[in-house]
Amino acid sequence: MIIKDLSLPADYQSMPNIIIITGGAIIISIISGCSANRPDNLGLKNNLLAPCPKTPNCVSSQTNDLRHQIAPITYEGSLGLAKERLNQVILSMRDTKIITQNHEYWHVEFTTLLLRFIDDVEIYFEESKAVIHVRSASRLGYWDLGVNRRRVERIRSRFEELAKAG
Repeated sequence: MIIKDLSLPADYQSMPNIIIITGGAIIISIISGCSANRPDNLGLKNNLLAPCPKTPNCVSSQTNDLRHQIAPITYEGSLGLAKERLNQVILSMRDTKIITQNHEYWHVEFTTLLLRFIDDVEIYFEESKAVIHVRSASRLGYWDLGVNRRRVERIRSRFEELAKAG
């Protein structure tokens, strides 16, 4: 019986280490790159949230662009009660960080579970119409696989559940 030497040639023996190092470097760059700086266009300007970029990774209740459009959240009763409910919803969601919370505007950062991307959610309380405008946008990338739209719909759904519960 002839037994062949199945060991890798010397040139290939370091290949697994190179793959591991390269993969690690890619992962580190992805993770560190996922926490891009806060955009400087956030906030209310003339009672308007920032417009969505052309990329499909943003939704807003203040746009007419159907690709980015999402309905605002409506409420009955006092603005104070609506804010309490919305605050409860946000705090119940994982990986959230409230950045700004004033009378008519909130900014909340949501961090995605797997790759730790940070998305910015802005909320504008238009008390005269009993409406809560929402904008949710990814900081990085082109397409968000519908994450921002689902997030806003989840916020709306939980808000409505709390409103029905009284």
